[in-house]
Amino acid sequence: MNRDRLELALEAAGLGEFEWDLARDVFLVSERMAAIVGQPAGEMAAEGGEALDRYVHPDDLEAFRADRARNIEAGGPYEAEFRQIRGDDGRVVWIRLAGVVTKTDAGEPSRVTGIVQDVSERKLEEEQRQTLMAELDHRVKNVLAAVQALAQQTAKRTTSLESFLSNFGGRLKAMGSANELLTAARWRGAAIDHLVAAELGALAPGQTSWDGPELFLTPRAANALSLAVHELATNAVKFGALSVDTGHVDVRWSRLASGGFELHWTESGGPRVFAPARQGFGTTLLEQVTGRELNGDTVVEYRPAGVHARLRAGAQAVAPRPETVPEAPVARSVETVMASNGPTNLRGSRVLIVEDAVLLALELETGLSEAGAEVIGPAYELEEAMALLDRPIDAAVLDANLNGRSVTPVAEALARRKVPFVFATGYGENGGAPGGFDAPVIRKPYDVTQVAAAVAELLRSS
Repeated sequence: MNRDRLELALEAAGLGEFEWDLARDVFLVSERMAAIVGQPAGEMAAEGGEALDRYVHPDDLEAFRADRARNIEAGGPYEAEFRQIRGDDGRVVWIRLAGVVTKTDAGEPSRVTGIVQDVSERKLEEEQRQTLMAELDHRVKNVLAAVQALAQQTAKRTTSLESFLSNFGGRLKAMGSANELLTAARWRGAAIDHLVAAELGALAPGQTSWDGPELFLTPRAANALSLAVHELATNAVKFGALSVDTGHVDVRWSRLASGGFELHWTESGGPRVFAPARQGFGTTLLEQVTGRELNGDTVVEYRPAGVHARLRAGAQAVAPRPETVPEAPVARSVETVMASNGPTNLRGSRVLIVEDAVLLALELETGLSEAGAEVIGPAYELEEAMALLDRPIDAAVLDANLNGRSVTPVAEALARRKVPFVFATGYGENGGAPGGFDAPVIRKPYDVTQVAAAVAELLRSS
């Protein structure tokens, strides 16, 4: 490679070259290196390395000197990364240095030749990744702790396993819906209308309405409000306005002068309401937990004409609105709150399960088998699922992602054969089912009875 090509290659790579003549104790700094480190180009006294050491960040200087001495003594190639304070504007930049030490015939170090590169952007990305991982670890632990507390409190106030599974599953689903919205907004918060729509959007169509100004809530407030609306909706379906066709639920919210908001839940047209004989965890959640989490208070009134709840939140619950707010999910989904029509009957049907989480796959297999289905699989990998497609299949339950690989090839093959399928997935997409397929979606976490009911509906419709 001639000199001109070498110059072009160094410039294209963002590299600057240097030499350190150890015998003469001088540095030769190129124009490219000078631009990177903010120091004069040309020849200068090295002062045993001190001439450049004064620009190395004090926190990195000791280690840098020790590595340099060791590398010069050993000879051969070496690398180092350190922070440097630019000589022109004082900015701190991350520098990657790669060089080679040549020795005389007598084995004495004579010259260091190398290149430098500004790697500040890469270092910043690494720091951001570490920060995000630490934040993710914190959030996961918080979520697990919240789920554990939710399970314990639900169990203390239920008298049967069936009741516990129904109540706990619904509350877990509400947390999942809020988490989906928060993830879409990169955990900056969630829009209040999206939270309400996620709980009421497909519940008793025509019997629910909501309205209010645009408000963006903090992650903590979003989770609290989602759980509160879920509890109110569950009670309305079981005992209140949504337990009959003539009932209606209206949700309204408004801003407060203090910077917070006030939300009113009003039921009408349902059966006559009486105060509950005992206080369950749902009531405790509404009257104690929700208010504290919103930095406000909650009041639930059991009026004869219908339940009325007022949730007041402090200014701490409201977050700045991002420039862009993701649209609310509009997927054709199966709701957590389901009508009690007895056990689902899948007797005689052959159902393929494709799920990479072994425990979930086993739970699905047990639930669908108990409903009478002949389970095909479960398939945990894409290749396993594709290998099972030559068998007779009446319906399928698909996870959207199999160990990082899309389940689309399986869905496409099933669609060609006109075999109906449902997605049971943790992936939330705005605009329908994963991959754009016309298929119902059940969001994780889910109750296996939801999946069985969805499969039964698919078979009835096909």
